[in-house]
Amino acid sequence: MTASTPDSHAPAAPVANRMLSMGAVIATATLFGLTYSLSAPLIAIDLSEAGFGETMIGLNAAMHAVGVLIVAPLLPRIVARTGPRRLVITALVVAAAMLALFPAMPSVWLWFPLRLILGGATEVLFVLSETWINTLADERSRARSMAIYTASMSLGFALGPLILTVTGSAGALPFLIGAVLTLAAVPLIASRKVTAPHFEEPTVSNPLRFIRLAPVAIGTTVLNAALETAGMSLLPLYAMTHGWVEAEATTLLSALMFGAIVLQLPIGWLGDKVDRMKLVLSLAVLAGLGSLLWPFVLHTAWLANTVLFLWGGLFVGIYTIMLTVVGSRFKGSDLVGIYAVMGLVWGAGALVGPTLAGLAMDLVPHGLPLFAAAACGLFVVYMLRVGRDT
Repeated sequence: MTASTPDSHAPAAPVANRMLSMGAVIATATLFGLTYSLSAPLIAIDLSEAGFGETMIGLNAAMHAVGVLIVAPLLPRIVARTGPRRLVITALVVAAAMLALFPAMPSVWLWFPLRLILGGATEVLFVLSETWINTLADERSRARSMAIYTASMSLGFALGPLILTVTGSAGALPFLIGAVLTLAAVPLIASRKVTAPHFEEPTVSNPLRFIRLAPVAIGTTVLNAALETAGMSLLPLYAMTHGWVEAEATTLLSALMFGAIVLQLPIGWLGDKVDRMKLVLSLAVLAGLGSLLWPFVLHTAWLANTVLFLWGGLFVGIYTIMLTVVGSRFKGSDLVGIYAVMGLVWGAGALVGPTLAGLAMDLVPHGLPLFAAAACGLFVVYMLRVGRDT
């Protein structure tokens, strides 16, 4: 498959500006990760303490996905009209405002619409940071650039549970810390030294066209969203139902995310050396098998943290390499369109993932790892049937 012709190009920028631009975009990705990883377990724990069951907690997590489903189809045209810089700044401000509002609500039922709006704002950060970093990446080291990007996003995912470990889940403090940190990226993106790409409005915006262009990338995104949202929302609760206290349960998320950070660099190096699609398949097989180990190591803390560290790196590596493949094969409005559809199906995966995982946990004691293994297995079968198309 050949890359599409770029429909627009950002003007050439000095090396220093390019590095600053990459730094600003990576900071945005980090804060996207922090915003989600802080809010997902925090809201889940607070709802659990308010008397809600796992199924209802999963439905609340799915509201994040509804926000994604609303925003994603509109993104290619909105970014062409407003520009990525203004849109990212708006999303950062809205995400910070939503986080600050959660503890101020008189009823937890109002957390459902707040979760929806937060999902829409973070979707903008998610899609535009991916698109932006790919316009700055060099083909010779694209996988390593994307590995740094996803490692930084995973760093954000790891920081959220760490904040909860320090502050606990009670009160407004963890929400307000997340809001302040989210706003910290605004001056970086607003700097005129940061090079922002320009994208023409797409001539064809039918999501089905982009799904046909990149079917495996779409499947990768569904897998990533389903397990990411299920894990972030339910992994601490899964551990707590098997005897872990809250503080120790949230450290499992940190172990998983630190694995996603550290192991992305060697995976990215491999992605610039070997067949990338075969690497994606291998990582999916290993992630599926690794999730089956969770029930056997859960009662030994250091072993559980080690397994989740390795599993997090392997699982996130699937997405890292697929981002690299998409960025290598597509440019311009096609790249924005594919990433927007990836964001759209991310919403679908995030809608289904926590709901099914919550139901699985209600049905069997180790429903969460069984759900993870089944999801990875289905993806492997899908990838083998689709073939080597992106």
